[in-house]
Amino acid sequence: MQMSETEMMLRGYGLTTAEIFYRMPDYQHVLNTFIWQEYDLAPDHPRLFRFIEFWQDKIEGPLHSVRFTHRREIAPGEWRNCAGELTLH
Repeated sequence: MQMSETEMMLRGYGLTTAEIFYRMPDYQHVLNTFIWQEYDLAPDHPRLFRFIEFWQDKIEGPLHSVRFTHRREIAPGEWRNCAGELTLH
């Protein structure tokens, strides 16, 4: 069963964006880039590392380098549970 994006964010997932530099299979001196974005858990980043392993096993373009950033969309100071509402006047 797949979780919704909101459920994932509430469970601690954040948006991970990776910029992957790889060499063209026929032209090894040419670098190309690929952008990958997925909700993932920091600091282990299991989905990112699974994708990198997939790339190394299935795609012919050898990796040169990977740069990534991670940002939690909902942090503890930005969200709180509100059980009721009080109106004055």
